[in-house]
Amino acid sequence: MSLFKFKHFSIQQDKAAMKVGTDGVLLGAWISIDNHVNSILDIGTGTGLIALQLAQRSQAETVDALEIEPKAFEQAVNNFEMSDWGDRLYCYHSSLQEFSSEIEDTYDLIVSNPPFFKDTLNISNTARSLARQKIDLNYEDLLTHTAKLLSKRGQCAFIIPFSEENLFLEIALQNGLHPLRKTHVKGHKLASTKRSLLQLSFVKTQTVISELIIEISRHNYTEDYKNLVSDFYLKM
Repeated sequence: MSLFKFKHFSIQQDKAAMKVGTDGVLLGAWISIDNHVNSILDIGTGTGLIALQLAQRSQAETVDALEIEPKAFEQAVNNFEMSDWGDRLYCYHSSLQEFSSEIEDTYDLIVSNPPFFKDTLNISNTARSLARQKIDLNYEDLLTHTAKLLSKRGQCAFIIPFSEENLFLEIALQNGLHPLRKTHVKGHKLASTKRSLLQLSFVKTQTVISELIIEISRHNYTEDYKNLVSDFYLKM
């Protein structure tokens, strides 16, 4: 599907290797945003989905995004321009490492649905491989540069495989980042936990831990999931 329609914006995705998926929508809907968030950065924006969600949900004057893959960058720019928030959205064609070395500003909220996959050698599509390879943006780089770009009172949020949560939080702690919220995501009640939604800051506090189950049965969604994403999906 080249055009994915949400309630308040649409995503063109025919050129992007990574299409609209549950992970991105979950993260964009789940992040807690306070009234003091004036600047947002979405790292590895892809089609621009999460940046658009956060523009819809917040009054932030600046919603910046980074995308290194050329076709995805072009697609994100077009999606931003088509939206109601084009004057607040801007996409940089840059790696996180390059961007971090050139910018002096900090952000109140930084988000990322970082690249990951298990079978690197089995992915033949070059663009898709670039979009998902940890080699290009590993957790160490992601968290080190996030900490550098984050304001002192800012927060950052990520969605990662549950199996990598402990490692991710260890690296976060090395960069002075502490978990504020953790939500463990299951496809259904009897399934194993697949994803961790994490929100962190430089302030150490008691972590709020919760669980989110997506489906009761196939295409029969839980009330928690529907309440979370109802502002975005047309049929929720």
